[in-house]
Amino acid sequence: MPRFAHLVEALHAAPGDKPFIAFWVDEDEQETVTFAEFRRCALAEAALLREVGLTAGDRLVVLMPQGIPAMTSFVAAMMVGAIPAFLAYPNFKVEPSKYRSGLAGVTANLSAKAVVIDEEFPEEMLACVSLGSETKLLRAPARANDSDASMPDRQHEFRHIQPDSLAFIQHSAGTTGLQKGVALTHAAVLRQIEYLAQVLKVSGDDRIYSWLPLYHDMGLIACFMLPMVCHIPLVMQSPIEWVMRPETMLQIISEYKCTLAWMPNFAFQFVPRRTPQSRWAEYDLSSVRLLINCSEPVRASSMVEFQRAFAVKSAVLQSSYAMAENVFAVTQSDIGQPSGPSRIWVDAQQFRSAHRIMPLEEGTPGALLFTSSGRLMPNQQVRILSDSGEVLGADFVGEIVVQSDCLFEGYYNRPDLTAQAIIDGWYHTGDLGFCLKGELYVVGRKKDLLIIGGENIYPQDIEEIVGSHPAIHDGRVIAMGVYNPDLGTEDIVVVAEVEHEKWLANAVELEREICSRVVAGLGVAVRRIFLKPPKWIVKSTAGKAARSATREKLLHEHPELNVEF
Repeated sequence: MPRFAHLVEALHAAPGDKPFIAFWVDEDEQETVTFAEFRRCALAEAALLREVGLTAGDRLVVLMPQGIPAMTSFVAAMMVGAIPAFLAYPNFKVEPSKYRSGLAGVTANLSAKAVVIDEEFPEEMLACVSLGSETKLLRAPARANDSDASMPDRQHEFRHIQPDSLAFIQHSAGTTGLQKGVALTHAAVLRQIEYLAQVLKVSGDDRIYSWLPLYHDMGLIACFMLPMVCHIPLVMQSPIEWVMRPETMLQIISEYKCTLAWMPNFAFQFVPRRTPQSRWAEYDLSSVRLLINCSEPVRASSMVEFQRAFAVKSAVLQSSYAMAENVFAVTQSDIGQPSGPSRIWVDAQQFRSAHRIMPLEEGTPGALLFTSSGRLMPNQQVRILSDSGEVLGADFVGEIVVQSDCLFEGYYNRPDLTAQAIIDGWYHTGDLGFCLKGELYVVGRKKDLLIIGGENIYPQDIEEIVGSHPAIHDGRVIAMGVYNPDLGTEDIVVVAEVEHEKWLANAVELEREICSRVVAGLGVAVRRIFLKPPKWIVKSTAGKAARSATREKLLHEHPELNVEF
């Protein structure tokens, strides 16, 4: 891969006639642009941004639906040396009050010079966009006019962009006003992309598929910046369209012969469960060489379910540990390993009581299965720390801390949060995991850990069992700890959405059945299961269950639980 000084230079080096983005709307509508067409559109919009006074270092918020126009505005801002940030566009999956609060908080923190919205942006949401006296509200056309744009002299036009200049700010922490803007330089982003291209063996024959939101690091880095820098085609669709019709992912990959894609763990179950089994064999995923499980703890059962449904080879299903604060990937599983990511069985009792890793033979009673997130990418370092900050050995679980040459500059305009997160040059991720034989295993979030009767219980383990019941909606389960003053410890409480409201008529029997499954699977008892109708659980801007907001809603509706927490 050639070395570039900044991201805009990488875009200008792309072959003009090569396809860049194909945006799939539905079976009858797709919008496509070549690299040359995209460049001309971005240059035309950059000229308009200059006319309204945008200059190097100014922040620009892109608040538009996923698609080529939003991507054009983002790159146009970089062309003038400004610092763009994608924010989530309002949709029916998001709790309106949470979205308003988050939008107001984030836009205020950025102090943006301009906010770009589309013609369809809801008028009732405009009041939530924090506009200072110097902030301009711009409405972008459905498609930039590229007819008068010409290719500028690169060195003259973009000399103001330096490798250590901030390229953009990415937000990926849910819907609250406490979102942290991760500030990333051109150099850090380009280093990350170089490492990804090297480890994944990216070539000109690759074609990326994505439904991932552009405000999320997977969508922004792996599925926008990577193809832009490596000059490979991208086929994408709206996240909302994917959520409503996940089967379309299979249709698009089959039709466009895509080779690379990233997905969070839940999607590996969601797609086969939302695709009628009678149609599984209709789709041809043979073109896919890597489908990477990323952004959540990797679960073997999820990947096996996808593999069995669509007959993909084990080597296709890979894993990675990534975060916005490191641009993207910290680790990547070995793509040359035919069996896919490494797996290990460990003693469940030792894991829960002492956070200790004691390997066992597969199938041993009382064993837990973990799937590796892979080995370190180039120039990445990881340590596992105890609560007191001591470096732990390979047989203990602790907080994952990261140091690399891709690490972010800090949380934008929040030196207080930056000082808490980066200590002596190491970023404290808040994730728990362990290292074994040079591979990283991620087990959950530190803040989500439930300590029940002295044992460490991960809510994701409970949620996986509850969510596997046919009456429960996939991905709409939240397990939490609620303090029990009589016992002096926390009880496990679960809230879950039923697939159809008719299931609520048999709630008592269903709760009993689900509790029995949890006891059989984990050996722990659930105090209460609250079954709720569809659409009850609070969603994040990505359409996923929002843990803290759902907890607040449950405690508000059931004050008897609100003894102490």
